[in-house]
Amino acid sequence: MEQEMTELLSLDQSIKMEDSEQQQKQTSPHSSSIPIKSRPKGGLITMPFIIANEALEKVASYGLLPNMTFYLMKDYRMEVTTAQNLLFFWSAATNFLPLVGAFVADSYLGRFLAIGLGSIFSFLGTTVLWLTAMIPKARPPPCNQVGQACKSATASQFMLLVFSFLLMSIGAGGIRPCSLAFGANQFDKRDNPNNQRVLESFFAWYYTSSIVSVLIALTGIVYLQDKMGWKIGFGVPAILMFLSALFFFLASPFYIKHKVKSNLFSSFIQVIVVAYKNRKLPYPIQNSDYHHKNGSELQVPTEKLRFLNKACIIKSPEDVKPNGVAVNSWNLCTVEQVEELKALIRVMPLWSTGIMISINLSQSSFPLLQAQSMDRHLTKNFQIPAGSFGMFLMIALTIWVFLYDRVMLPLASKIRGRPVRLTPIVRMGIGIFVSCMSMLVSGIVEHVRRRRAINQGLLNNPDGLVEMSAMWLILQNSLNGIAEAFSAIGQTEFYYSELPRSMSSLASALLGLGMAVANLLASVILSAVDKHTKGEEKESWVSSSINKGHYEYYYWLLAIMTAFNMLYFMVCKWAYGPCVDIDITKRMLEVSDDDLPHENMSRRDLNSRQASC
Repeated sequence: MEQEMTELLSLDQSIKMEDSEQQQKQTSPHSSSIPIKSRPKGGLITMPFIIANEALEKVASYGLLPNMTFYLMKDYRMEVTTAQNLLFFWSAATNFLPLVGAFVADSYLGRFLAIGLGSIFSFLGTTVLWLTAMIPKARPPPCNQVGQACKSATASQFMLLVFSFLLMSIGAGGIRPCSLAFGANQFDKRDNPNNQRVLESFFAWYYTSSIVSVLIALTGIVYLQDKMGWKIGFGVPAILMFLSALFFFLASPFYIKHKVKSNLFSSFIQVIVVAYKNRKLPYPIQNSDYHHKNGSELQVPTEKLRFLNKACIIKSPEDVKPNGVAVNSWNLCTVEQVEELKALIRVMPLWSTGIMISINLSQSSFPLLQAQSMDRHLTKNFQIPAGSFGMFLMIALTIWVFLYDRVMLPLASKIRGRPVRLTPIVRMGIGIFVSCMSMLVSGIVEHVRRRRAINQGLLNNPDGLVEMSAMWLILQNSLNGIAEAFSAIGQTEFYYSELPRSMSSLASALLGLGMAVANLLASVILSAVDKHTKGEEKESWVSSSINKGHYEYYYWLLAIMTAFNMLYFMVCKWAYGPCVDIDITKRMLEVSDDDLPHENMSRRDLNSRQASC
């Protein structure tokens, strides 16, 4: 990292010197200094502010989630199923709104304003959540009187809590989809021969800060909540979000701020509308009857999903202007627009196979209750907070990615005498398999934990401490980390390689969209399990009383569903067929600045699907 930082410093200085020399040539030779307005923007000076904004947002938001189940159950009198469902909805909104944020930023606000407003909304959300802990009347009163039923949250108290979650989700929708791309805008100078190295260094620092931020959130913030209570535990994230917004706006004069561009979603809608309007038209015999962009190598649509081809059929020469642009884009689309929509439709079945892994990863309440009931001591005087066990997922993910990229692949390539790598779609399949194993292990560990709890006479005491080390939970968290490393990275590379270059923003948003759908489906599954496994004399599998419930059955149900998802993945892989084999890093660097004009999709882009996935 020190070497990369040194390279980044030297390259940034060279860029600044080149820019300054060019501007000095354009100014009067008698000028003693460069006017402030003409000084170059972007570059290294902006990096600390952008990374600090994203890092502090991650520390604040990720630090709130691990212990939130305890807050909802103890202070708001919620059952574990209700608390987990609320967290599912919160996570769904947090994962879905970045897709909306990307659309709004690219089409209306621009990335700078989207990140700025997102930072303000996140600060307001964490502040409102902190107020629920500070103001006694903002939450139900404590249960102090013996024999008196504990009061649940009133409608206004519950709505205030949900309002804080909503504000934070809106904030994440503005920051997360734009931060990396906005940072790349500051360094991406196409006339610089070292452009790729500069961007790679920035990406390395960006992702390193993200990982460190999550680890700090899962340890430091969770520890504060455990030891100092909710007032301090929620107050620190609010302060961090204030600093996040402050740092970002302080560097406003130095940022490169690109103008907004047309959005991709309206293009998809146009293709569908025009194809429906032209549904009765016969397919043309001559290729010249298809409308395409001037200078594009792609002049004829492909035969797959052929019904969409009618959207680019020229009905009359008057439909096209002399410059080759359609008179009305709602009556005639280009071949490029049609092929972009086709590419998205084709990847959706394989995209859906990643939802099940996200469902497994979104289970936060039950591992938290498990850890709380087990011995978490590392030494006699120190124990790991129950909410911090998620850090082992991040540690396993990071270690595995390093070993896979720096040790396993080079060693395999040396042994075989040729480059060896797993294609993105193969990694997606491995991720599903490892996720299934993780759910099986989770069920086994919980089965052993519950049996020991019953043998100790803790069946009716969910707060009792079981004589079993919580370190057993590291195994399932590590498997979850490896599963996410295979699946998330594999999916991202798959979308970047299979979707046209002009759809890079959408490619980066598909993973988050899958997580949002997974959160909603996870809520449906949890509610169904709770409803159909409890009766008058039978405790629910997912009971709030952990020793009376059967969390292991719930885990094994998810394992079975993941196994069926594996079969579904195999069918989708077979139906998709061969796919692109390209240098993903180079492709991502090429599309990092998607405010710049993109090359038209060429025939070569469509015919390059020669290497099997």
